[in-house]
Amino acid sequence: MNIEIKKSIKPVKYDFAIKLLEERLLDIDNNKKSDLIWVLEHDEIYTAGTSYKEEEILNKDINITKTNRGGKITYHGPGQLICYFAIDLKRRQKNIRKFITLIEKTIIESLSEFNIKSFGDPKNIGIWVDEKNNIKKIAAIGIRVSKWVAYHGFAINIKNELSKYKNIIPCGISDKGITNLKEINDQNYDKLGDIIVNNFTKNLEI
Repeated sequence: MNIEIKKSIKPVKYDFAIKLLEERLLDIDNNKKSDLIWVLEHDEIYTAGTSYKEEEILNKDINITKTNRGGKITYHGPGQLICYFAIDLKRRQKNIRKFITLIEKTIIESLSEFNIKSFGDPKNIGIWVDEKNNIKKIAAIGIRVSKWVAYHGFAINIKNELSKYKNIIPCGISDKGITNLKEINDQNYDKLGDIIVNNFTKNLEI
């Protein structure tokens, strides 16, 4: 199946990225363009999904960008790998839960190549690690499906500033922490984007 792979070196503005994804899903629905996987980074931004609550904003001085993805409030910023996509589920099984499981599998497999053990949680969407008996989130997932095209994406914390999460209740979960890959194991993660793309495309073809 034909999938366009896009990689941005410089940070991409959030609004621009979402506009591009929304245009892409219409082109995919009209059979004008292929599916898309896009690896990038954002400058600092807090985004709120469709199910967020005002009390999850702990610092009222921060700017919140509301978005139409599922989920609650999260932070994006330098040192975080963003993987956006526009994937036509009509060409596959029209099964949103199965697609989310495929994303989780992709992240878990990719992190295992760096000897990092991670796992999904049926109750809390995202990917987690056990850091000295503390369960912490390493990757956030937020998608929306329109015309049976799944878009938005997921974010993996590599070396982002974890203190930024103190301004919010990340993803509405107050009893678990947030970590990044450098905190777990300070190694070179430059190849992570390529590994994510390889595993994602492989899993989509199964």
